[in-house]
Amino acid sequence: MNFQPDSFKKATSVDLSSFNQAIPPLTPEDRGAEKPFVSPRVLITLLRGAEMLAIALVAVSQLAIYPGLSLAAPGHVYAAVIAIMALGVPAVAHMTGHYRLDVLLNPMRNAPGLAAIWVCFIAVLAIAAFATQMGHSISRAWFLAWSVSGFGWLLAARVAAAAVVRHFNARGQLNRRAVIVGGGAEAEQAIAALQHSRDTAITLVGIFDDRSDARSPSEMRGLKKLGSINDLISFVRSSRVDTLIVTLPVNAEQRLMDIVSRLWVLPVDIRLSAQSQRLRYRPRAYSHIGNLALLDIFDKPLGEWGPLLKAIEDRLIASLALLLLSPVMALVALAVKLDSKGPVLFKQKRYGFNNELIEVYKFRSMYTDQADVDARKLVTRDDPRVTRVGRFIRKTTLDELPQLFNVLKGELSLVGPRPHATRASAAGTLYENAVQGYFARHKVKPGMTGWAQVNGWRGETDTEEKIRARVEHDLHYIENWSLTFDLYILARTPLALFNTSNAY
Repeated sequence: MNFQPDSFKKATSVDLSSFNQAIPPLTPEDRGAEKPFVSPRVLITLLRGAEMLAIALVAVSQLAIYPGLSLAAPGHVYAAVIAIMALGVPAVAHMTGHYRLDVLLNPMRNAPGLAAIWVCFIAVLAIAAFATQMGHSISRAWFLAWSVSGFGWLLAARVAAAAVVRHFNARGQLNRRAVIVGGGAEAEQAIAALQHSRDTAITLVGIFDDRSDARSPSEMRGLKKLGSINDLISFVRSSRVDTLIVTLPVNAEQRLMDIVSRLWVLPVDIRLSAQSQRLRYRPRAYSHIGNLALLDIFDKPLGEWGPLLKAIEDRLIASLALLLLSPVMALVALAVKLDSKGPVLFKQKRYGFNNELIEVYKFRSMYTDQADVDARKLVTRDDPRVTRVGRFIRKTTLDELPQLFNVLKGELSLVGPRPHATRASAAGTLYENAVQGYFARHKVKPGMTGWAQVNGWRGETDTEEKIRARVEHDLHYIENWSLTFDLYILARTPLALFNTSNAY
């Protein structure tokens, strides 16, 4: 069972316009002190990579001390020995459970097991060198020194890793926060399955159900009902929730479609509990959290590695762009200042990730006393509110260069759906009322450029058809994101800027 946004538009006639209006915009401060989820799989992989690098760097450093890099010949023999240790020790440690979170939290208690792996590899290499008569090619002093110092540094890396894991663990970032959607017997069975599971890495927050307490109790197995489905939407907007577990029977198709069509705009994983289902699919059709079998309905955008890769991409390219474009930005700032009175920068509240309000920077392109902070009236051709310099920088998109600072702050991404002002409208209709599921654009960070912009949908949105086309392209980007897709859009962006037909 694989639901997609388009399938909801065709399969159900649920009107989402009222749902869109019900979502209040939030600021980052409104979300409290909750920190984002950190994938244990990503964290463990990074720690393994750090240990591989540490083993190799210690070996090369020891080699530089004695016998010296210039005397380390033949080099390929040393390289092979270092590679075997750097790749082999972490691999065997992973297979023997030395990268489990509980093990990483107690490095000294598990040091003997790690030492046994290290000694075994040293012994195997020594025996192999003796058997192949390659021992004369390797400095014995270097090998013995590395045998001791290498494990010492590996243990030090484990202690540092324990501090990192404790840091995230203390803030609850290594557990997914989940809510149960639906009540009754189905919900009770799902909760029981999770409570009787070991190492689920999930924290159940509460239950949300539209039904009365008579049909859906206010508390179930120690878990409280926190409100209705509409309350859940506001809850996800204001609190950290990673997974929604829907506990409705499959035969309640209309109710299931109604609920999921209201929830798919949220940036969370949506799973359907299969605990109480009589109909059974092939085992590979299910995912599992502990003992609870689930059917995947929607996945959180970008996956586990996506946010990290995208953050690295954003910081690196934005830093380089600021370095290269700083002379251009200085000239634009000077031109804006000389052209009309007022500040060089214009700051505007716009919708960001998960409907948060962020403050986006632009070079000021309007007269200060005529600036439209809420964008209640879109800029049109020959708009008298726009300055002479403003017309040029808007047409060439130079006015948006300060948003590179938003990217460095983590509020924007280089590529993503363009952020819209809070009162932006098309033909007098607010965007969220003009497009069904409009807020699904906010499942990822907004961007400086996007799939819609490189396909010609930039500039004025004076009709509902134009904003619908933008949203369709934005959703396509979210559902098909990849790092190469981002780079492709960035490569096409300079060419797209030549299309100024709708840029005023």
